[in-house]
Amino acid sequence: STQSTGSLYFIVSSAMSAAPEVVPQTDKAPEGRGFGRGRGARGGRGGRGGRGGAQEEKEWIPCTKLGRLVKDKKIDSLEQIFLFSMPIKEYQIVDAFISEEVLKDEMLCVQQVQKSTSAGQRTRFKAFQMVGDHNGHIGIGVRVGKELAVAIKASLISAKLNIVPIRRGYWGNKIGVPHTCLLYTSPSPRDS
Repeated sequence: STQSTGSLYFIVSSAMSAAPEVVPQTDKAPEGRGFGRGRGARGGRGGRGGRGGAQEEKEWIPCTKLGRLVKDKKIDSLEQIFLFSMPIKEYQIVDAFISEEVLKDEMLCVQQVQKSTSAGQRTRFKAFQMVGDHNGHIGIGVRVGKELAVAIKASLISAKLNIVPIRRGYWGNKIGVPHTCLLYTSPSPRDS
């Protein structure tokens, strides 16, 4: 059996030397070799976006019926949405009515929150953000993320989704147009 194995080795090695394999020259390293993470060609993962760099703004494709109506200019203002108590599920709806120059955002607070796990503690960031247009619309958003930038961006989107009209009135003398925000507070439960 050792003689047959030796002759088989000779046949295979001579066949390989007779027809050398042509390897195309590419800039990419061959997949499945080396010590890298090898995240390519696994299907369904989606791109990670890379680090830094300018990210081009994609055109908004509405997912909801309200979004399609706003994009087709069938709805003129946020007041029409609030009049029929329609939920805003896409932040681009708010961007369509209130431009980025008019909409002001304010970071209220950023906190570190921790969760104890078997491997130690997991730290995440909780961001509180407020947006408003100085014309009767205000929204508050709270989100948590593993990274600070992710939490801030998510809280801004959440604040845009939670935008509501505020009812303005007077404080003191009734001079000019209504300019004061009416705020009703209810007493908190005992021992809180």
